[in-house]
Amino acid sequence: MKLIVIRHLAPLQGEGLCYGHTDLAVDAQANAQAAASLRASLPSFPVFSSPLQRCFSLASLLDRPVQVDARLRELNFGDWEMQPWDRIDRADIDAWAADTVYYRPGGAESLLQMTTRVSAFLRTLQAQNLEGVILITHAGVLKILSHWDAAASDVDIAQRVASRDMRFSYGSCTQLDILM
Repeated sequence: MKLIVIRHLAPLQGEGLCYGHTDLAVDAQANAQAAASLRASLPSFPVFSSPLQRCFSLASLLDRPVQVDARLRELNFGDWEMQPWDRIDRADIDAWAADTVYYRPGGAESLLQMTTRVSAFLRTLQAQNLEGVILITHAGVLKILSHWDAAASDVDIAQRVASRDMRFSYGSCTQLDILM
């Protein structure tokens, strides 16, 4: 299955802050410009979006039906949400760095838990027998999708994600071929 994965644009606030599940807005004009250039180049695949407005606001401008799926949300950082990174206890950040797969930053969601929900989303797509899809989502989801393998366990996928430093720019469009 072909996946065209678009990361949302930069939020209006969030610079220097820890955010994942927090519903941040993006610049409406920038979203409109991004959507205008994407519309001409995207295939006619179904569109799925994270429910967070930084994704859905772009997806809704593509002039296509959008299916919202909460499994496409970013990692939930719990008590860390909207805290400046430099104010989060260093011992907590070190604990997360020491156990990226299982540690639950801010007491909320681990990378493994997030990988499990993203894998569940992909298996739902598999059941639909689609040629391809367009996903409007977040960097964390993109990292998992980049390492996803139907034959691998969620633990293996999460370990791959944790062991590689991958970066995706705001507004980036990444094409992936996923073997189901």
